[in-house]
Amino acid sequence: MTDISFKIMGSGAGPGTPSFFCDCIGCREAHNNPALARTRSGALITDGKYNILLDTPPDIRFQLLRENIHGIEQIFLTHWHYDHFGGLGDLEYYVKLHRKEPISLYLPPSAVELFESAFPNLGEVFQTIPWSFFEPHIFDNFSIMPLPANHSIETAGFLITTTQNRLAYFPDTAGLPDETAKMVDGVDRLVCDATFYGDNWYPHSHMSVDEAIELGRKVNAGKTILTHMSTHYSQPVTVSELEQTLLLHPDVCAAYDGMQIIL
Repeated sequence: MTDISFKIMGSGAGPGTPSFFCDCIGCREAHNNPALARTRSGALITDGKYNILLDTPPDIRFQLLRENIHGIEQIFLTHWHYDHFGGLGDLEYYVKLHRKEPISLYLPPSAVELFESAFPNLGEVFQTIPWSFFEPHIFDNFSIMPLPANHSIETAGFLITTTQNRLAYFPDTAGLPDETAKMVDGVDRLVCDATFYGDNWYPHSHMSVDEAIELGRKVNAGKTILTHMSTHYSQPVTVSELEQTLLLHPDVCAAYDGMQIIL
């Protein structure tokens, strides 16, 4: 049986790290060591047959080149915020010049008209299909199920289930709705929003590192992986400082761009 790979394409929040406008300690660290940079959040599921993107951030072209990915079969969007959909246009010429058929684009029902308004010339590039909460999409060796998240607009996280593992991916959420928490209880890995280090400036949309750690405990996750991290908000932090903090939590780690998880 072919392994299912879940790869973190980007582990950063909206501004990315480093940002052109910022000189915080985290951005300086990433300037000096590009290996510690964070592009905007997204993930890739691969099983040897399908390459499926979860979100298309503005950095998607760079991410695909970095990971040596040559084709995309499907895309699932968590929500319609620019740092999660802004790279859709970068796939236009892949479809027109190489693939020669539209990519299935699963997106929130509320985002269908927004997509058509934002990208009126990409109708032949994508086949838009609204996903439904709790409705699984079945592939040969795994499934993807959109589950409700707590964010400022209609937003999903995705529960990926294989024959051996369950992984929950919630890059933008403020805790989890009760019905979602029940669905992900006991997951092997929870990859979740940890936007803030220190005070949470947007508690109705995002989580801090401490809140993400607590959520992992609440849903009995085997491992909690922090993503959608920002070095700018609240209290700037370096990777080394964050790793030092996480030494107190052996069941928690910080995601990084290119991180691969075998399911």
